[in-house]
Amino acid sequence: MDLELSGRVAIVTGASKGIGLAVTRTLLDEGVRVVAASRKTTPELEERGGIDLLHVPVDLMDPDAPGHIVARAVEEFGGLDILVNNAGGPPPGVALPRFSFLAPTDDDWRVMFEFNLFSVVRAVRAAIPPMLERGGGSIINVSSGSARLPTAMNVDYSAAKAGLNNLTKALSEEFAPQGIRVNTVSPGPVRTAWWTEEGGAADIIAAHAGTDRNSVMDQIAPEMMKLSTGRLVEPQEIAEVIVLLASPRSASTTGADFAVDAGFLKEI
Repeated sequence: MDLELSGRVAIVTGASKGIGLAVTRTLLDEGVRVVAASRKTTPELEERGGIDLLHVPVDLMDPDAPGHIVARAVEEFGGLDILVNNAGGPPPGVALPRFSFLAPTDDDWRVMFEFNLFSVVRAVRAAIPPMLERGGGSIINVSSGSARLPTAMNVDYSAAKAGLNNLTKALSEEFAPQGIRVNTVSPGPVRTAWWTEEGGAADIIAAHAGTDRNSVMDQIAPEMMKLSTGRLVEPQEIAEVIVLLASPRSASTTGADFAVDAGFLKEI
């Protein structure tokens, strides 16, 4: 199916690995010109280098970073049609999970909201004017199933993502009449660096449970989170949904939340 994306311009944050890398690759395959924003590039991102890909090195903890990314997209490619706010999860230098509400300090809460909510607010604020100039666009915010299924684990992260869901609904109400659609995609646990890197979630849970990291990812985490499929989600599975939402094929989809979570959310 032709997604009618060829020639459009997209920004993807957190684009150097994981879900962001999968989204970047998929958009490029569809003929989209992509501004890939991340603190550092990676060999995997550089493999897709070419005239349709621009890497912008930024730290989204910097309040000026989102505006800079949008300005580079307009400067390099002439406008903006798609914004994928993918960057999120543990802020730089932070290890998750935390197992109790009492664990994060005030500073931990501020940093978590800065990375997972405020950076999105700034990116959307910068992106809307150039999108309106082109007659509309699509914004996809990557949230989390934990926004709708809060627990004591990672309570600050879940609260930030719940705020992101609320923001998305509000944006969809205001800007749909002007041609800008805004949706969320809510992954469950995804086999990304958050889990797989040394010192990441798999190692932390393994130490807590007295087991090894591979057992956590292959068995303990799927059982603990009651994943219906029995496995973690793959980044490409998230990317496919994001790119469909970016497409004009989803012209009547706005203000929606898509769970791509291996059956993590059980409620109707």
